[in-house]
Amino acid sequence: MDGAAEPEADTLVKRGAGSGGRARRGNWSGSLIVASLTGAFGSSFLYGYNLSVVNAPAGYIKKFYNETWERRYGFSVDEGTLTLLWSITVSIFAIGGLVGAIIVTPIVKYFGRKCTLLLNNVFAVAAALLMSLSLLAGSFEMLILGRIIMGVDAGISLSALPMYLSEISPKEIRGSLGQVTAIFICIGVFTGQVLGLPEIFGQESRWPFLFGAIIVPSLIQAAILPFLPESPRYLLLEKHNTSKAEKAFQRFLGKDDVSHEIEEVLAESRVQRNTKMVSILQLLRTRAVRWQIVTVVVTMGCYQLCGLNAIWYYTNNIFSESGINHETIPYVTLSTGAVETLAAVFSGLVIERLGRRPLLIGGFGLMIVFFSVLTVSLTLQNSVHWLPYLSIFCILAIIASFCIGPGGIPFVLTGELFQQSQRPAAFMIAGTVNWLSNFAVGLLFPFIQAGLQTYCFLVFAGICFAGATYLFFVLPETKNKTFHEISQAFAKRNKVTLEMQEMKHYPGEKKSSEEQDSNLSSSVDNGETKKGFV
Repeated sequence: MDGAAEPEADTLVKRGAGSGGRARRGNWSGSLIVASLTGAFGSSFLYGYNLSVVNAPAGYIKKFYNETWERRYGFSVDEGTLTLLWSITVSIFAIGGLVGAIIVTPIVKYFGRKCTLLLNNVFAVAAALLMSLSLLAGSFEMLILGRIIMGVDAGISLSALPMYLSEISPKEIRGSLGQVTAIFICIGVFTGQVLGLPEIFGQESRWPFLFGAIIVPSLIQAAILPFLPESPRYLLLEKHNTSKAEKAFQRFLGKDDVSHEIEEVLAESRVQRNTKMVSILQLLRTRAVRWQIVTVVVTMGCYQLCGLNAIWYYTNNIFSESGINHETIPYVTLSTGAVETLAAVFSGLVIERLGRRPLLIGGFGLMIVFFSVLTVSLTLQNSVHWLPYLSIFCILAIIASFCIGPGGIPFVLTGELFQQSQRPAAFMIAGTVNWLSNFAVGLLFPFIQAGLQTYCFLVFAGICFAGATYLFFVLPETKNKTFHEISQAFAKRNKVTLEMQEMKHYPGEKKSSEEQDSNLSSSVDNGETKKGFV
């Protein structure tokens, strides 16, 4: 690649950044809002819902397992086997998620971001039917299989949705739009808690309806999403369809003149002119993104291993150990979902003002404090009558701290730290770490809790400390930066100049500056966008 390409690309980006009102903060069009809400409702909402939905009917499902076992084999299942079956039911969701994260890369490359979200609804509907009919069929295997398939849906959606949202949003609101993923995860958790109340579906005869309800968001997404455009960056950089990309930008930004946005993407296209989509192995071997990969692995690992999913999976047990009355637990649990939702909304409102870095580090820091206090509270609660209330406060504070920063920003960062050609592979790596960590927490937490008892949360405090320390020393701020500028921020840490970085990424045939100008102008003309972008 010619060294002249980089300055020209920088010029385009800087010219756009200084062009005033063409990409104003708060430029939320109707199509952008509908796309983000619809995509999140049929995707991240279902992930959150499936985290909490197994909590309320846990006792009834275990009873169903025991009755099925006794009917088949003539004797009741022993306590250890029942605990293992229940742990598998909870954690197998993450194995399905891992499968989804692995297969999402070729799917989003071939079908695009929007179509991947649409096709993903097939998994959700199939899982809902299996789980909701398991009691009627007398087969707990159907419930476990449904959890695996639902995990596949979640694994695909948690990669495809942030990718879609990061590519349809202007950089000024990219963080806020990316937080829609986290907000809908929280709303999903809260909805699962509400529907699990005894007055609704939290009864022995009604718990299958909790799983049947999954069909509703899937059908709504399948009905609305076809009328919205595909990602304009995907259309322009991967499908080379300038005309459709321009129309998509116009729909999402709510304006006719999208020349600045086309300029910005074409500047990236010029840098990546000889680029093919990068595989996982190629990405891992690329020195120029080494610290970006490590950062994504750390943030995604801490996202799961910080202990919040352990709280969601086993909230009832934790509150029971805190001395809360059994009949009161479902309503106390409801408060956790409400706090999580409010904290996630707050994060979405302030992320573009405060930035990603302070929210991430601050969130992990607060979790360390409250995990430590929770450990002391649980240890001494039998000697002081008011300490169970402090335990509840600490759990709510941990949830709020998580949602303010670590709850949604890792998904935003994964979309921001990599170029277009690297993004699918990066999301696959992030998804793999995410789901392996999720599985580990879901499977091991009951045994960690049994072994360490009230000190189990110190393990999570240590993980939060490690994550916050790493981010403090390594993570640059990405607020309001283009993808090109973020690459520049990491170039020094990766010990490569930006020119070397681009040469390593895109080692195709060199073209002269004049040839590139000619090709770029030609591609714009063919796309019927003749506004003199270059």
